[in-house]
Amino acid sequence: MAGNMRQYAFFLGCIAPNRYPGCEAAAIKTSAKLGIELLPLKGAGCCPAPGAFGAIDLKVWYALAARNIVLAEEMKMDITLICNGCYKSIWEVNHILKHNDELRDGVNEVLAEVDMEFKGSIDVWHLIELYYDKKVCGVEKVRDSVVRPLTGTKIAAHYGCHLLKPKKERHFGDTDNPMWFEELIEALGAESVQYRNKMQCCGAGGGVRGYDLTHSLDITNEKLINLEEVGADALTEVCPFCQLQYDRGQVEIEEKFGKKYGLPVLHYNELLGLAQGMTPQELALDLHAIDCTPFLEKIR
Repeated sequence: MAGNMRQYAFFLGCIAPNRYPGCEAAAIKTSAKLGIELLPLKGAGCCPAPGAFGAIDLKVWYALAARNIVLAEEMKMDITLICNGCYKSIWEVNHILKHNDELRDGVNEVLAEVDMEFKGSIDVWHLIELYYDKKVCGVEKVRDSVVRPLTGTKIAAHYGCHLLKPKKERHFGDTDNPMWFEELIEALGAESVQYRNKMQCCGAGGGVRGYDLTHSLDITNEKLINLEEVGADALTEVCPFCQLQYDRGQVEIEEKFGKKYGLPVLHYNELLGLAQGMTPQELALDLHAIDCTPFLEKIR
């Protein structure tokens, strides 16, 4: 900890820096205002994606994730990240290797080839988890950081699958009908709206988007119908892959099904950035597939 700032090794993942750089910029800048300093995890690789690598070769999945963890161990810092898929891979591998001596020894045999060793000396956190945790930040501190409240907007929350499940290994309390993300949304001055099948998958997870895009979009389309029914002005999530599915997926749904929604989709850090006074340009909102202008006009 430097001064009053809590320092974490920041794992970026793949999609945020490559497709939604505003998520990366917002995470770093908004966290600094909350007493959290995000430092680059230099040399990091893919998490690797649980639905791809994990389903094909578990040994590769363990070894690649463990390498990322070791980089943070060398920094003597816990890891934090902004993607649910990355959270699943890195949190679970860290957790499993800490409790399975035989598996840890096997992974370390692989890591020894690049002069690395997993020691199990750090923890892994989703950034949204740190925001809600009163010991680190808390809802009130988030609320106090707001300079441009999102008053008059109706925002729906998408938790995503890998953040809360499998239930027995997570520590988020009620994983069937959670409401803590809604508290963080309302801390920004917005109204958080509930909708049917809130906890349903976005449609992209488990490699479904890559294997069967039409089926994947059918799931997304159902979610968008439910969001339309409650009059949501925007959807927010904590996973760039979910963001890609809802944002880019709306373009694909219009192409395949002929249905147009035009629902802005923003990662929570982008919403927080707006509420803390960042401009749409700083957040690279122009790179979103769905125009965010209607939402932005509501908060001007």
